[in-house]
Amino acid sequence: MGPPAPVVTAAGARRLHNRRWRPYERPMRITTIGFDADDTLWHNETIFRLTQDRLREMMSVYASHEATNAKLAEVEGRNLRLYGYGVKGFTLSMIETAMELTNHAPPGRLIADILAAGREMLSHPVEPLPGVEKTLFELTDDYRLVLITKGDLLHQEQKLAASGLGELFSGVEIVSEKDAGTYKRAFERHGTGAHEAVMVGNSVRSDILPALEAGAWGAHIPYHITWAHEVAEAPADHPKFVELATISDLPAWVRGLS
Repeated sequence: MGPPAPVVTAAGARRLHNRRWRPYERPMRITTIGFDADDTLWHNETIFRLTQDRLREMMSVYASHEATNAKLAEVEGRNLRLYGYGVKGFTLSMIETAMELTNHAPPGRLIADILAAGREMLSHPVEPLPGVEKTLFELTDDYRLVLITKGDLLHQEQKLAASGLGELFSGVEIVSEKDAGTYKRAFERHGTGAHEAVMVGNSVRSDILPALEAGAWGAHIPYHITWAHEVAEAPADHPKFVELATISDLPAWVRGLS
């Protein structure tokens, strides 16, 4: 009995239907699957949102919740090119937000509380998302699995170790930014090139669009929260794009490409 059909969203189902069973197309050969980490393999944005809630409460005597949110988004946006992605840059942006909203005179207790919140984020337990471990085990014997994630090098290495998933990957790439060149280099280094690779992730902006530009397939698995700086429109009509309901649907879909 063959594998179950993947459960896809309505839009994803239409795209799959449009490109299935075309006898004049030669079968695809997929050798390598890249995976994003944060909010694809384990929870991440939820932790950031909870900490942002804490910051709003800390700042409530100085600014409204809306003003704190807006200022933090502004500060993060201009700091990304300096600090990159991750908890440490986020903590620095929270401190800068507090400084600007207190006319550059924040009490020492406020800064100490923000630093404590950042440390708690760094030590937060890693919680793999449902179906992740089973899916990786199912794929690892037939494909090269590569972790391609951006963020702080040390923290991402710590999270991968804590997840217990590290041994399932044949390669790990922790990068400062994800663009088409990132994916071309990663899939050439760890596989047989982008044209025989699939990139899996929750972010259309970082995981899907540049991977498609590099020539890979893109499998979007939405997370229930999306960071404002990662929002982008899904390439609904791209022939190498699919949106899957859960990561558990990935093995059947990948094998269907061949």
